[in-house]
Order: sequence, then C-alpha cells, then structure tokens
Amino acid sequence: MARTIIPFGPQHPVLPEPVHLDLVVEDEKVVEARPSIGFIHRGLEKLVEKKDYQEFTYIAERICGICSFIHGQTYCQAVETIMNLPVPPRAHYLRTIWGEFSRLHSHLLWLGLMADALGFESLFMHSWRVRERVLKIIEATTGGRVIFGTCKVGGVRRDIGPEAAADILKELDGIESDMREITRVFLKDRSVKDRMCGVGVLTKEEAYELGCVGPTLRASGVSQDMRQLGYAAFHELRFEPVTRTDGDSYARCAVRCGELFQSVDLIRQAFARLPGGDIAVKVTGNPNGEHIARTEQPRGEVVYHLKANGTKNLQRFRVRTPTFANLPALLKVLQGCELADVPVLVLTIDPCISCTER
Repeated sequence: MARTIIPFGPQHPVLPEPVHLDLVVEDEKVVEARPSIGFIHRGLEKLVEKKDYQEFTYIAERICGICSFIHGQTYCQAVETIMNLPVPPRAHYLRTIWGEFSRLHSHLLWLGLMADALGFESLFMHSWRVRERVLKIIEATTGGRVIFGTCKVGGVRRDIGPEAAADILKELDGIESDMREITRVFLKDRSVKDRMCGVGVLTKEEAYELGCVGPTLRASGVSQDMRQLGYAAFHELRFEPVTRTDGDSYARCAVRCGELFQSVDLIRQAFARLPGGDIAVKVTGNPNGEHIARTEQPRGEVVYHLKANGTKNLQRFRVRTPTFANLPALLKVLQGCELADVPVLVLTIDPCISCTER
C-alpha cells in the first residue's frame, strides 16, 4: 500500500499550540509520526546570565502562561534551597493555594479545548465559563489573571485576609457544583465515549518506560505525583494521586476530571490550616551552589536545575517540562491510530509547546 506524508500543524483549527507533526499514513491509518519542534524558541534559559536572580522569577513565570505560577514557585524553591532560606509557613500555604488554583484553571481550559476538538461547542463554552470564575478569584488575590506575579525568593508578595478567604471558600462551592455538571458530560456522554474509549491506549509498562509524567502517566496506572515529595505545604495535607488503569484517551480525561475536585479539596484543607505570621523573609547576598527542584505542574513533573556562583546572575538554568517528557508517549499512541483521531490524541497529553521550547 502506498504511503503518504501529511503535515499536521503547526497551524491547525483544533490545536491550541503550534505542534508540528509529519504523519506517515497508509490510507486513513497513521503508521508513523515525526515531530518537528523549535518554532517558538525564545532563549529564556540564556537570559539567566543577564537578569538578576531576583528579577528572573518573572522570566520563569513567563515560560508558560497557563502554569506560570508553579514555574515561578519551582524556581524560587531551587534558589531558596541553595541559599538555605527559611521560608515562612504561611508563604508555603499561600503558594499551595495559588498552585492549586493554577491547576484548576489549566484543567478547565484543557476540558474546553478537548470539547472543541470533539465538536462539542456548548461544552467548550461551559468549561470556559467555569474557568472564568476561577480566574476572577486569582485576579482578586494576585492582581493578575494568568501571570500571578506573587511568588518571590523568600516567600510571596501578597497575602489573603480572613474575609477574602471566606469569600473564596463560598465561591468554591459554586465552582465545584458547576464542575460536577461539566465532568458528568465528559464521563457519561455517549458521543464523548465513542471518540475516546479504547483510543490511544498506553499500557502501564509503556508509560513508565517512555518516561511519562502527570495525568498521562497516572491514567496508565502509575501512582506518581511530585506533590508526594511534600514541598510547600503538601507534607501537611491529605491527598492521594488520581489514577486510572485503562491508559486510553478516556482515562486521561477522567484523571484530569478527578484532579479538579482534588484541587478544590486541597485548597479547602490549606485554608483550614493556614497559619499566621510573615509571608516572606528578607533576602541578602547572592546564591552560591547547585540544586535540582521538582514540582507537579498541571501537565506533570517539571524539573529545574540551577547553578549559581555567588554573583547576582546565575551561571546555569535548565528546565525539563512535562510536555517534553510526554512527547515520546504521544508518538507511540499515534502509531496505528486513525487519521481522524490525531487531534484528540495530541490534546490528551495537554501539550504546551511554549513550555517545551522556552
């Protein structure tokens, strides 16, 4: 049978990100996928040599818009470890709260994009309607909707008072109710199941061997979540990683749906335990040393490697993002799929190419 190479992306009606794949197809079946990356490389890692290590927090946050806060948090954690800074407990809890709000708005955005890829326009609009409620909370507490700008080396820049906390918890009840209606459609609707169940199966062994992270890994039955390391306030909160065992597109969707309610529960726990005290410590001097920090982004584990030499500018900065880790799995599930399923499969890893290429 004759083979044809079909370019997919970087501009495509379904894709929110400039992913480019050369699909080798036989009739309507994909037999191989060849990725091409580098369309939006911004050289952010090189900027560490020009920006003060305090200023660079803002650069780290702009590696990705959707999961910006956790990028800034991971960078700050690495610098704080090098400098041995005693970050106040209240700052740890506030970082946890904002990090989980970041996960909420990221997963709701993804659900909307997945609904759009399935042709379910009303579900797309409802998902983003609920996300808007989350963004309003973020804007009220940080001043920004997507780029928060509240994390800094030594703690956080803003606090959340008792009245604001009470308002947030009340709003969370409404958000949780809306999310239950939306996720019920994603998990019960027949047309959604027809497009996702049994499509793009990734076994537990394949997910582990290919180095998958985040919901892509946990949907294949591997219970691994970097929040289990206990960074920020997670060592004092109760939670178990959300997992599924089927490893297909539906399972990856179900894991993200489960994590929506897990994040709401973690936010409530954090507010209930929120300690008093300062929200930051005074930082003097420059970092001198090397450290690797790992946290759980909405898409999975992100790894930050920092090397400092005692000056105000870091010597080396390197990031491994979750999308980069999940690309081998994407190429694996695309092999043997139908051409019409390619957009859905690409979206099931929740790709963030601006993160990947930096």
